Amino acid sequence: MTLFTTLFITLFTTTLQAQDVTTIAAFEESYGLEAKGEYTKAIGSIQKVHNEKSYEVNLRLAWLHYSAGLFSESCNYYNKCIALMPMAIEPRLGYAYPAAALGEWSKVLTQYLEILKIEPNNSTVNYKAGLIYYGKKDYKTAEKYFEKVVNLYPFDYSGLLYLGWTKYFLGDIAKAKNLFQKVLMYSPNDASALEGLGLVQ
Repeated sequence: MTLFTTLFITLFTTTLQAQDVTTIAAFEESYGLEAKGEYTKAIGSIQKVHNEKSYEVNLRLAWLHYSAGLFSESCNYYNKCIALMPMAIEPRLGYAYPAAALGEWSKVLTQYLEILKIEPNNSTVNYKAGLIYYGKKDYKTAEKYFEKVVNLYPFDYSGLLYLGWTKYFLGDIAKAKNLFQKVLMYSPNDASALEGLGLVQ
């Protein structure tokens, strides 16, 4: 190894370490500012070390912009993360928050369906996808997602309750009754389950 090569490697390593230290310090500063609700200043801390190719930096900016109520900007940063790490679930889940705040439910659903391609048994995302279809009164599609949740977690309160109502609206009264009764085992005085049972008796 030549002297030039040795000096180059030493300089490169020193510069890289300095960049790492600077980035870590910026993240630490942003956490303190976020804790005080000073989101704009926290964003400024991270923007000092902004790197278009850094997943972590873009993810942090996405979250801080969401926290600051800058929803469109937050979506843009989450999209950068998704482009950098297409198989990552984290930024797709994150994207759903600002997109929902903007009322862009079709975009939220798109991200949920992409997550389910990666992780089909993600119970949280199955449940949330079911809720969107339920809200659209597309009960047949909602049923598929709620059933996945209940198959994975047979005594899950929310899954049982929404599957019960979904079955009710689909006219499957016997199954709806059974599901509402299971909800009452979990939450004996649950108002929604009692209302459902009153309709199917």
